[in-house]
Amino acid sequence: MTQSPTEPRSRWSLWSVHGDGRTVRPGDVVHPDERLSWPRTLGVGVQHVVAMFGATFTVPLITGFPPATTLFFSGLGTLLFLVITGNRLPSYLGSSFAFIAPVLAAKAGGDIGPALGGIVVAGAALALVGLVVQLAGAGWINRLMPPVVTGAIVMLIGLNLAPVAWDGGGEGGVKAQPLIAVLTLAAILLFTVLFKGFLARLSILLGVLVGWLVAAFTGGLDPATVTGLREAAWVGLPEFHTPSFSLRAVVLVIPVVLVLIAENAGHVKAVAATTGRNLDRDMGRAFMGDGLATVLAGSGGGSGTTTYAENIGVMAATRVYSTAAYWVAGLAAVLLGLSPKIGALILTVPAGVLGGATTALYGLIAILGARIWLDNRVDFHDPVNLLTAAVAVIIGAADYTLTAGDLSFHGIALGTAAALLVYHGMRLVARLRGTTPHPHPPNPHPHPHPTPTTPASPSRVALPASPSPRRSRSNCRQRRSTSDDRP
Repeated sequence: MTQSPTEPRSRWSLWSVHGDGRTVRPGDVVHPDERLSWPRTLGVGVQHVVAMFGATFTVPLITGFPPATTLFFSGLGTLLFLVITGNRLPSYLGSSFAFIAPVLAAKAGGDIGPALGGIVVAGAALALVGLVVQLAGAGWINRLMPPVVTGAIVMLIGLNLAPVAWDGGGEGGVKAQPLIAVLTLAAILLFTVLFKGFLARLSILLGVLVGWLVAAFTGGLDPATVTGLREAAWVGLPEFHTPSFSLRAVVLVIPVVLVLIAENAGHVKAVAATTGRNLDRDMGRAFMGDGLATVLAGSGGGSGTTTYAENIGVMAATRVYSTAAYWVAGLAAVLLGLSPKIGALILTVPAGVLGGATTALYGLIAILGARIWLDNRVDFHDPVNLLTAAVAVIIGAADYTLTAGDLSFHGIALGTAAALLVYHGMRLVARLRGTTPHPHPPNPHPHPHPTPTTPASPSRVALPASPSPRRSRSNCRQRRSTSDDRP
């Protein structure tokens, strides 16, 4: 990787100017502590806002949270994250899709207060995990949640959400407006392959726009939401809500912490791989930043947050990893959240459009679980890995439910628990009895993988793998002879 000369940073500046501030030379990147000229930085920041917008507003539409409030806390949480990570980790915090199913279950009575309480507790737990990681290192997380467990949890979340795409948890989704849903999905698929670069990463947002226009011309918009849009003010405070706390809601939401850990860890590794910097020392700070941002959002009526892979795509395309662009994006999201008109516009998105979009989104979450297995070369010849994934995925997909008094444990919570218990329980017994071959050593250089939360969309581009070191012919011959001796 070439390195452009950088203008020395002034005493009062957080960033030094990269090169001439106008261009990025081939093979070079703008590092987190650098920036381009402010006009160009503003332009990159706006791209980050556009990239996160589709997934961020989709989550509150599904869960019934106020969209403007979610947007407001998304921007505020991003700024808090940048402060906590010492302005070293470029990330945007958008709405996490992992919260959808437990939030829908927690607010079954219509009141979002208990769901917000669960989000607050989950955020606090993630922040606590971050503190432990910062003090003790991240090795114990890798041992607790190996890739086979992480992939199974991500996959079961996507499959558990599949019925919501069909009926929206009631009478919505594809079931309510099948023609609009099919046209929306078709537009998403078409835009994914029709465009290149940045536009291809916006296929979800563009597909939703096409679906909305079709609904508007065919009378598919809800008259009540259209009236609300007409009457909404351009400037005003978002709709705040206070959380309430119940053990049932906390039990439903708390398993999401494991997904957030996997998402944040994957994000940090992906940024480190593309910038050529070791960011392991910031892993704990990333957990703490996302955790406290989630606490902040839940305290005021916003959706739980996570680091967004959509924005990794923007960084890969522009080669600008400057945290200055994320300060611009965070501030822009806060300003958009202070416009009730924007929130009212988002609420006009009809059920069929959401059904078409979530058909793709939830499917991508499930497939992302398989991608985690592939990127980390999980050995499914090992029966422990095979049964860990098999049992957990079926429990989550079928939405197994266990009721104990007033508490109900649903598919995501039970599937997550099953993944952990089956893997570690079988591994312990197999080790004691010597009945299972030792698993193949993990790939020391797994491909960095972006995570769902949050989001998941066709914009989740695969980052290039690190080049493998060249092997000598003698090494190759030795490796072949060794493999031939295996039984």
